[in-house]
Amino acid sequence: MARKPLTRPRKTASQDRSRATVDALIEATARILVREGFDQASTNRIAREAGVSIGSLYQYYPSKEALVAAVIDRHNRDLMAIVRRALADAEAQPLETGARRLIAAAIEAHRLDPKLHRVLAEQTPRTGALVNVEAFNSETYGLFRGYLEGRRAEVRAVDLDLAAFVCVTTIEALTHTAVLHRGEGLAEAGVEALVEEATRLVVGYLR
Repeated sequence: MARKPLTRPRKTASQDRSRATVDALIEATARILVREGFDQASTNRIAREAGVSIGSLYQYYPSKEALVAAVIDRHNRDLMAIVRRALADAEAQPLETGARRLIAAAIEAHRLDPKLHRVLAEQTPRTGALVNVEAFNSETYGLFRGYLEGRRAEVRAVDLDLAAFVCVTTIEALTHTAVLHRGEGLAEAGVEALVEEATRLVVGYLR
């Protein structure tokens, strides 16, 4: 049986210099993943790309899978910052306005770095870092469920846990496919149309 790759960092950077080294390694990993793919990435290649020694890399990360997991964590944090901001904006808004804001935010999040997002979506299972993605999804469901709880008077009698799952999964699938597979042809007019149609879909389901 193949040994499961180590995906946890060996230690956390605490000083400015060590944080700069870690940042350089994560950014180099992301560039190589986008440019050449997971199979072509190696710790030696990542160290060269980052301009650090292989010894310095191994001080912080035990494997390339651990570096990819770190890229996933950072990318997810960036995405969640957009989602949290949108939910804060939508908190006091009526259902249709709030849903529109959240869907627009989902598109914004997917457009943050679509090439990297695509690679991570394809390569995550191979790193053993699915738990990181599951935590991201769980937080998104929880935040959206909280929003629906505040809009109870506008939502039909439905299990809010199930409704949050259906809505978030639908929004994710639509925006993921639109941005990653139609991204170059998705002009601003197309984004606006997608937001409007997805809003009709989600609001129609909830009402």
